[in-house]
Amino acid sequence: MPSIIAVELAELPYRVSQNEVMVAIKCMFQHRYEHIDRLLSIFQHDHIQSRSLVQPLDWYMQTHSFAEKNELYIEHAVRYGKEAIVRCLHRANIVFEDIEAIFFISTTGIATPSIEARIMNELPFSVHTKRIPIWGLGCAGGAAGIARAVDYCRAYPKAKVLVLAVELCSLTFQMDDVSKSNLIGTSLFADGVGCACVVGDDVQQQSVTPQVIDMQSVFMRNTEDVMGWDIKDQGFYVVFSRHIPTMIRQSIGEIVELFLGRSRIKISEIEHFVLHPGGKKVLDAYRDGLHIDEDKLAHAIAVLQQYGNMSSVTVLAVLQRFLQQSLTPRGYGLMMAMGPGFSCELLLLKWGDEA
Repeated sequence: MPSIIAVELAELPYRVSQNEVMVAIKCMFQHRYEHIDRLLSIFQHDHIQSRSLVQPLDWYMQTHSFAEKNELYIEHAVRYGKEAIVRCLHRANIVFEDIEAIFFISTTGIATPSIEARIMNELPFSVHTKRIPIWGLGCAGGAAGIARAVDYCRAYPKAKVLVLAVELCSLTFQMDDVSKSNLIGTSLFADGVGCACVVGDDVQQQSVTPQVIDMQSVFMRNTEDVMGWDIKDQGFYVVFSRHIPTMIRQSIGEIVELFLGRSRIKISEIEHFVLHPGGKKVLDAYRDGLHIDEDKLAHAIAVLQQYGNMSSVTVLAVLQRFLQQSLTPRGYGLMMAMGPGFSCELLLLKWGDEA
């Protein structure tokens, strides 16, 4: 079975505390909300302590055109995408020329040629490297990207491929959007760039890494208004339903049970939960819907505290913590993320003995 052998993140230039963001938002919106202090309480109740940004905080307190923001998206995506790739390949001990395909994941900017093509002009990949840009999966994109890379490696067992996820959520911020969705999104979302390396079964490995033994996508019909973008003259305007945690709580148990049942595994047999931490309410919904203890979410909580919600990159950051912890995990793991559609991406992992 294909394996995930390395995950690395780029180090973005600006770190801000949750309190700093809250003060900035209060400064920008206090004259447009009657009860701004009550609304700002969401910044204090979502686990997040700090986040990374690609621009200094005061830059966001000025008006910028869609064109300017998208130009910055391309510039930063290439710069920090390169950094994440170099770190990942170094960790995996693989050279650029051996990479057969690059899956590029993003939902926060637009580029044609796509970002991985621009990166290939600056790093020594083979000119025959396949490019698979995937746009629009939002928070589910990291898990989906890994799954599509696994599909590739199942077909080509000798393959070594990369999944590069770039989400510069801060560049989508809209100063003129007084909706509650915008305020909630601003309290949660952050910038992040991550890269994972997936290899086929015939690639020799020097350490214990998680094999992917099953995958499934679940699409929930007629839920396109739950999460996504409204695209207007000034760019992306967030669509973010308050019903998301309730939907997860009500559906996730059955979704996971049916998925694991294909491999004759029960939720109680899952040792490692590699879950996308969309926010505190989402983590609570996972805990309640899957009937698991909070300590099973320790890595997800730590990532949310340190990085906020980096959309598709976040689940890669959680997986990185499992790969880099001092004691190698053993047993089954569940990698999962939910995103626009509304949809769910699931992967069954196994560390240790041959799957």
